[in-house]
Amino acid sequence: MTAATIAPTRLRHCVRLGLAALAIGAFSAFGSPAYARGPEGIADVAEKVIDAVVNISTSQTVEAKGGGSNTMPQLPPGSPFEEFFDDFFKNRRGPGAGKGGERGDNGPPRKTNSLGSGFIIDTSGIVVTNNHVIADADEINVILNDGTKIKAELVGVDKKTDLAVLKFKPTKPLVAVKFGDSDKLRLGDWVVAIGNPFSLGGTVTAGIVSAKNRDISSGPYDSYIQTDAAINRGNSGGPLFNLEGEVIGVNTLIISPSGGSIGIGFAVPSKTVAGVVDQLRQFGELRRGWLGVRIQSVTDEIAESLNIKPARGALVAGVDDKGPAKPAGIEPGDVVVKFDGKDIKDPKDLSRVVADTAVGKEVDVVIIRKGQEDTKKVTLGRLQDPEKVQAAVKTEEPPPEKPVTQKALGLDLATLSKDLRTRYKIKDSVKGVVVTNVDANSDAADKRLSAGDVIVEVAQEAVSSGADVQKRIDQIRKDGKKSVLLLVSNGEGELRFVALSVQ
Repeated sequence: MTAATIAPTRLRHCVRLGLAALAIGAFSAFGSPAYARGPEGIADVAEKVIDAVVNISTSQTVEAKGGGSNTMPQLPPGSPFEEFFDDFFKNRRGPGAGKGGERGDNGPPRKTNSLGSGFIIDTSGIVVTNNHVIADADEINVILNDGTKIKAELVGVDKKTDLAVLKFKPTKPLVAVKFGDSDKLRLGDWVVAIGNPFSLGGTVTAGIVSAKNRDISSGPYDSYIQTDAAINRGNSGGPLFNLEGEVIGVNTLIISPSGGSIGIGFAVPSKTVAGVVDQLRQFGELRRGWLGVRIQSVTDEIAESLNIKPARGALVAGVDDKGPAKPAGIEPGDVVVKFDGKDIKDPKDLSRVVADTAVGKEVDVVIIRKGQEDTKKVTLGRLQDPEKVQAAVKTEEPPPEKPVTQKALGLDLATLSKDLRTRYKIKDSVKGVVVTNVDANSDAADKRLSAGDVIVEVAQEAVSSGADVQKRIDQIRKDGKKSVLLLVSNGEGELRFVALSVQ
């Protein structure tokens, strides 16, 4: 064998060794165990706090309505066990079962059980969990990590944030955890969830903070932490920890077409939880601040009409006659851009900050009115719960003889008369110009204006006839604006703002 034939073989061998060395180096740099498994502190956190995490067991007596012993229990809306019990009872259908597994006989009342999670925040026996875990329960038991089962009492609940506080008498020394600052969380921070998924108590999962301030329209104060830490049925009410072992959230919801974790879970942030828990422990109920206004979003069109750049804040659509905002001088058409020193980007921001502010506190409210900023001092009242919301019901009736109308912006407008008030059920206190017809292809139809609505103001000036409306629209066009802002009332007097294109 000549040197010429040996050299390529040696070269290939050296290349293989070099590639192997590169692969080892790459693994050392990027494939180390710490990188693959996450931070090493997770085990330390779990060991430190796991005895403070408890299982919540509840029982409820339900009537057997036509279903005998095979009827699925009536669970609270949104309960994480709905599908679990649905599958369970389907599997128990007997030979005599009819449609839906029912036997057709009315059996005696029976007890149903459900399981969730919670955590101890005070060694005297104070536990935090979700309201939907214990809703409508006849009996609540706390099960400690060592298996000890103790009967618990309900301290208070807050349905709007889905939180509940329980208390029990400990039979031994307890481990308690404290709240951390959820405002300091950053996207990508590691978090640890511990709970009782599918009755498998003491389960630890880890992930990262995927998003903050998530609004998923589940309640008026949505501001969830989103995480990809595995959360399943039974994790509800359990804690979400940071790597310091502090509770930075309460695991509450998941999005999942299958019912299992797909990496989209939501936790109520500790900033919200701590405030709710303090009030429930002190008063047994929530005492939220109340401003006494109805608000809506500031769209780009509305912002242009009000000379607000950029679009921001919460537009005041109505002011409660008995609320704190009225004596402070806040009016419909004002846009709240700052409340008690906090910037307001949208209506949700205002709802949350007002609710979190102490009843009776005097605060500065910065508004924009006709393009100018102004500050109003408001002493907050207390939001009554439950809120009584009455929806106006419009009844379509055969119209009598048509009144004289004027067309503008795809609307047929008429001066309010006794006949029109009767036809559209408009209260005497409502003043303005009534809409009798809406062109289906108009911007007004897209903005959901309908017959029976009353135009109270055009460009923040009161109107009483179709001619008034047309005059204001002509002026808006002359000023070169693209849209006009209407203040619209329904028959009950509930107001809202609508921006319509004038081009």
